[in-house]
Amino acid sequence: MKLALFDLDHTLLPLDSDYAWGEFTTAIGWTDPQVFKQRNDYFYAHYKAGTLDIVEYVLFATEAARKQGAAKSIAAHADFMRAVILPAIQPVARALLKQHQDAGDQVIIVTATNAFVTRPIADALGVDELIAVDLEQGADGWITGQIRGVPSFREGKIARVEDWLAARSLSWQDVEATFYSDSINDLALLEKVQHPVATNPDERLRAIATQRGWRILDLFTKQP
Repeated sequence: MKLALFDLDHTLLPLDSDYAWGEFTTAIGWTDPQVFKQRNDYFYAHYKAGTLDIVEYVLFATEAARKQGAAKSIAAHADFMRAVILPAIQPVARALLKQHQDAGDQVIIVTATNAFVTRPIADALGVDELIAVDLEQGADGWITGQIRGVPSFREGKIARVEDWLAARSLSWQDVEATFYSDSINDLALLEKVQHPVATNPDERLRAIATQRGWRILDLFTKQP
């Protein structure tokens, strides 16, 4: 089996969906603009630096939706998709996914953003298989802010892909895998696959990819 694994934010999308969702909830009046932006920027800086506490961040990132409840949050996310995500999806990203799908590869999005935010995005991209941060649900059936199982973040992405393989009686030895990512946080999984592709890479990942001779793909850069 050939696997085509894709990070989502800044890889298939030219934005960070979790960060953008936070900004959207502020714009519709769910959070205090100054306080939320300060905290959101704090966590985003730690993510880019590779020092993010994923448990602390998910608790923060889901707070507004938890307080608003399921019905209002699902409706707001549909508005977010129409206003922010769908206009941001570029043909070049769809074409890359289609290239692998047409080749018969198993395409999987593997993201550190939670499944509430990313499942509709994966659907919009035409990708059925999504590995995202799963959220626990309370007695009322709505999210609690706690992570269920292993978060698909940093080395956790390897563990979650291994779980996906094991559920199909497969292991790494049974697959030929390509992984596209922009982030230094994904170095472990990039090192694990046969075909790492530094895609729109951050400065640190670009330096490593250049040193190691990995393919570098600037998906959203217009060529002269």
